[in-house]
Amino acid sequence: MPRDEEEVVRGVRLAVDVGSVRVGLATSDPDGLVATPVATLARAKAKPGRGLPADLAQIVHEVGERGAAVVYVGLPRHLSGTEGAASGAARAYAVQLAQAVAPVRVRLVDERMSTVSAHQALHASGRSGRSHRQVVDQAAAVVILQYALDAERATGRRPGERVDADPPQHGPAARGGTAGDGGTTLE
Repeated sequence: MPRDEEEVVRGVRLAVDVGSVRVGLATSDPDGLVATPVATLARAKAKPGRGLPADLAQIVHEVGERGAAVVYVGLPRHLSGTEGAASGAARAYAVQLAQAVAPVRVRLVDERMSTVSAHQALHASGRSGRSHRQVVDQAAAVVILQYALDAERATGRRPGERVDADPPQHGPAARGGTAGDGGTTLE
């Protein structure tokens, strides 16, 4: 299946590191030179009929407040490149986010080793291991965003896989999911 090719345009980028307990957020300058941490958000459960969970609502607010041009969501893969349960959860989260921030694009980017890299960077900066938990998710979001920014500069294109804000409700999703499972599709 061909990769979605989207040219880079100037604008702030956001990155999201999705975890089961916390969500890390990072942002860039409009020229896409440097990734910086924004926040670590507690992951909230969706309640039917109650709108967006608080973490998604905060990301939507950040996208609007910063005038983000694109949001990168980390896609956890195994070292072999295969996807597991965490990948499915990140894909579902990305679809919800894409629906909430449309027409701003959401893209999934490979985040293998981002948390390991974040822990190493925090340790190198002199932070004790106990204090990592509070900031490792936003540090991982910085790693994800810096990877995306570097890929943009190298190729002139947005890296990763575009998330369809309106996934089809029939047939298998592009990456092996079933209809309505929050899978992404390529356009």
